[in-house]
Amino acid sequence: MDTPLIEAARTWVIDRYPYNRHHLLKALEWLDRVAPDSPEAVRLATLTHDMERAFPGPDQPVIKTLSDPDYERLHSLRSARIVGAWLREQHAKEALVEHVEALVVAHEFGGWPEADLVQAVDSLSFLDTNIDLFLGFVRSAKHPAHEVRKKFNSMFARIQIPRLKLLAQPLVDRALEQLDAVEREVQGVSD
Repeated sequence: MDTPLIEAARTWVIDRYPYNRHHLLKALEWLDRVAPDSPEAVRLATLTHDMERAFPGPDQPVIKTLSDPDYERLHSLRSARIVGAWLREQHAKEALVEHVEALVVAHEFGGWPEADLVQAVDSLSFLDTNIDLFLGFVRSAKHPAHEVRKKFNSMFARIQIPRLKLLAQPLVDRALEQLDAVEREVQGVSD
């Protein structure tokens, strides 16, 4: 059973991030599947790690390519600020807020066991839920296939926990197969 804070965060994600809330909700499902005894801070960071995208503003980072480390750093920092502010509004204890903020800042890069876990379930959820979105980028010519391929491969490669990388392998394999098919489709080549 979730804590009241986790339930409030789930509602916040659902209400404020309709564009890609499924990814955040699925990340928490992956966490509960692979590390069901994770502490509240890890669960909160997993559930909210991309929330800055739900709050457009002049300080929102601009993505240049799908694998842009500067964007990922700025995105992580801004998400941590927004999540931290929301947690403080919920009267969360400061130690918990700081723990969640640190994990959100690290969610793109990992760096210690809990951060590596948040990063891994972010990747698992991405490979589980966001493939159609990114294939749509290729179909619409918003991003070229080679950028999407790099993104799929990097989301897999960054997983630092071997047992979770094994779970991600079939997801990335399927994503790359689908991308190959879309690339052929866009180029007008039949199977």
